[in-house]
Amino acid sequence: MTLWAGIIIAAVAVFSWKMLGFLVPNNVLDNPRVSKIAGLLTIALLAALTGVQMLTTGPEIVFDARIPALALAAVLLRFRVPFVVMVASASAFAALLRFLF
Repeated sequence: MTLWAGIIIAAVAVFSWKMLGFLVPNNVLDNPRVSKIAGLLTIALLAALTGVQMLTTGPEIVFDARIPALALAAVLLRFRVPFVVMVASASAFAALLRFLF
């Protein structure tokens, strides 16, 4: 299978799942349990994506300056620092750690 065939198959699969979502009856979507699960799945997907992007470089797991920068961002988020300040601080901290080590 070529790369383009894989991309086209994946695009058709994702589009079909999106179209199937429109066929779900409204009484299922109005169920509080379904909306809670949907919200938790979104958080889980974002956490998994963050973990993969933070801990891997190619096929290997790497612990580098990104981990302490994420920890700093979490602390700043806890103190409700504005988003732009949080991102700038975490990126500057990661750059400083990479410069020093």
